[in-house]
Amino acid sequence: MKVIDLHCDVLMKMFNDCAISFEDSDLLAVNYKQLTETNCRLQYFAVYVPEEVHPMLRYEAALKMIQLFYKKVLAMPKMKLIQTEDDYKTLRDDEIGAVLSLEGCDAIQDDLVRLATLKELGVSSVGLTWNYANVFADGAMEPRNAGLSLKGRQLVRWLKQHKLVLDVSHLSEAGFWDSMAIGGKFFASHSNCRAICNHPRNLYDEQILELMNRKGLIGLTFVPKFVTTEKQATIAHLVRHIEHIAGLGGIEQIGFGSDFDGTAEYVEGLHTYSCYDMMQEELLKHYTYAQVEGFLYRNYEKFLFN
Repeated sequence: MKVIDLHCDVLMKMFNDCAISFEDSDLLAVNYKQLTETNCRLQYFAVYVPEEVHPMLRYEAALKMIQLFYKKVLAMPKMKLIQTEDDYKTLRDDEIGAVLSLEGCDAIQDDLVRLATLKELGVSSVGLTWNYANVFADGAMEPRNAGLSLKGRQLVRWLKQHKLVLDVSHLSEAGFWDSMAIGGKFFASHSNCRAICNHPRNLYDEQILELMNRKGLIGLTFVPKFVTTEKQATIAHLVRHIEHIAGLGGIEQIGFGSDFDGTAEYVEGLHTYSCYDMMQEELLKHYTYAQVEGFLYRNYEKFLFN
């Protein structure tokens, strides 16, 4: 089966260590060799600027990550930049799509011209926040749970106007509902179910149902603390999240956003991209071939062309 993954932090790792080779480095959980061997159809590459980078240097850091994306990721022979539905339609069977996503708008400060520049450079999905507050909204880990600021509302309207996807994975619950009121195209690139694992980064059932109503997509993530409260997360724990969303009526709106290279801890058996083969085998014990195809890539295609 083909695989589409909605979130990885390869660019952050290469930004922190420019000597890392995307081609086949063992320091990466996602590299070109694994993507080709595991039948990857499309991979999202997050532009996430670490908090330790000085605020005045974060936009420059974001540009550096995008430069690495072009120089190292797209330099590989089968990799192709995907920004639009038409780009995906023309993706050949022997090519691998690469999507740039912005994880948190701290890098642009309050300047939408900077966001427009990132769009021109290839960014096609945007998360307003990382875990904490910025000028646009509160993140999921901000205790006060404030919604969108006036500038945040302006940004969401801009995303809607320019047909960029709004990624709600790190957004506060109040910010989520404020964004829904404005409208646009939404997904949660790497979030799980709060009913199964009560972590602020996970989604309440009401949020999942709203994404379903809007034909959005939920990319289940492999970060252990978002999967289970038990000491060792397993694929069986991840399946519980699939079962829960399916029970809400969203079996055709489930995808995966691994967060590979963004965490040092992994679900047992899911430590690198090549482990998607093992997960496929496990999922086929619980679901039909067509349903597993949906989770791995076809549900994303439905989302893309809605």
